[in-house]
Amino acid sequence: MPKQKSNFVCQNCGTSYAKWVGRCDNCGEWNSLVEQVAPTESEKKFALARGQVSGKKLKPTALNSIIPSDAKERLKTEFKDLNTVLGGGILKGSVSLLVGQPGIGKSTILMQICAYVARTHKVLYVSGEESAGQVKLRATRLGAKSENLHFASSTSGNDIAKTTESAEYDLVIVDSIQTLAMDEISSAPGTVSQVTNCGNLIIRAAKATDTAVIIVGHVTKEGTLAGPKVLEHLVDVVINFEGDRYGGFKTIRCIKNRFGSTSEVAIFEMDDKGLREVQNPSAALLAERQNTDGSIILATTEGTRPILVEIQALVTRTNFGYPKRAASGFDLNRLQLLIAVIELRTKLKLDDKDIYINVVGGMKLKDSAADLAVCLAIASAAAGRKLSDGYVVFGEVGLGGEIRSAFRPDQRIAEAKKLGFQHAIAPATIKDPFVIPVKDLRTTLIKYVKD
Repeated sequence: MPKQKSNFVCQNCGTSYAKWVGRCDNCGEWNSLVEQVAPTESEKKFALARGQVSGKKLKPTALNSIIPSDAKERLKTEFKDLNTVLGGGILKGSVSLLVGQPGIGKSTILMQICAYVARTHKVLYVSGEESAGQVKLRATRLGAKSENLHFASSTSGNDIAKTTESAEYDLVIVDSIQTLAMDEISSAPGTVSQVTNCGNLIIRAAKATDTAVIIVGHVTKEGTLAGPKVLEHLVDVVINFEGDRYGGFKTIRCIKNRFGSTSEVAIFEMDDKGLREVQNPSAALLAERQNTDGSIILATTEGTRPILVEIQALVTRTNFGYPKRAASGFDLNRLQLLIAVIELRTKLKLDDKDIYINVVGGMKLKDSAADLAVCLAIASAAAGRKLSDGYVVFGEVGLGGEIRSAFRPDQRIAEAKKLGFQHAIAPATIKDPFVIPVKDLRTTLIKYVKD
């Protein structure tokens, strides 16, 4: 009997190797190779021949006669902003992938969604990670008591796909894809082949029966989806759950959505009764603010929603030869770049200073218009002076020290006015009486950071 061969497959990119190596040459990941049994040549030939024989001619349909996906029913959740993020609700027949850090609240929000949808539709919650007793405790705490909400514990991709094919349920939750395995594949759960094939099996079942499916996915330590990238391509919607696990605001946004926009965001806060939407995040973020040196109010946007958030900077003399730079909620590489621009264009000496930046409330900024607020916060902290009350700041800073325009300035200004601010220090390209126009960083620091 011929010896059964095996190869080693990278769990990050799917590259196959004949023997184990510590680092994948394709994607650069360490210790990501897992041994899998390789099919023999006779098995490959048999599969190829079977595919050629079993194929049948397709029956195309006129495009004009097809009912568009948006015409199907959407399952509403209890969260208005989450419905907006999803494009109006959970579309029947769609497959969504929910990813987020462990402990951030994925299972909590899914149980809340199940409890609300189960009022009018049949819902199945399948867990491969928790027992029935654990899920029951969470359901009781969150008030999920509907007779339409059913539970099953399984790690079989075949069984979950078969149950979905039965069309008994309008919504199926699978928690999580990394725990599932197919009987036909010998590799362990969570490997590239298992995740890809289990995902394909469930997606085909969902499309065939118009069943809405939400799949939970794990993330790596870098915050990206664990497993093959192909899973993100297969599903219709990829929902990213971000934020601090231990407090602060949590945000939900779609990084892929075939049925709606990817620019919307929903903001949540966790309490003893689960997750709840934050209706006015700007007021909550500024409630405990004290106007001291290093404190600047930024008018930013999360998707299409304007938010006012406090940027704090701390500048101290370094005790070492190389100054330390640290940032919480702001990109560290961007911070290094802005410090270089400040030193060169404004002549402010920072090469012997440790600089720390904090975005209050656990927010993670990806807005380029936060540059000006960060620069003002650093200059304010370094000089021991503060910005006058009643000012908000936004604008992108170029390498030449110029202040560039920002995205959605009208919404930022409207939010600042609503919370009682008098002026906005913003790019000169914005024509509004509320705006104090600025063109370059040097002039801005000299004029507005005062006693």
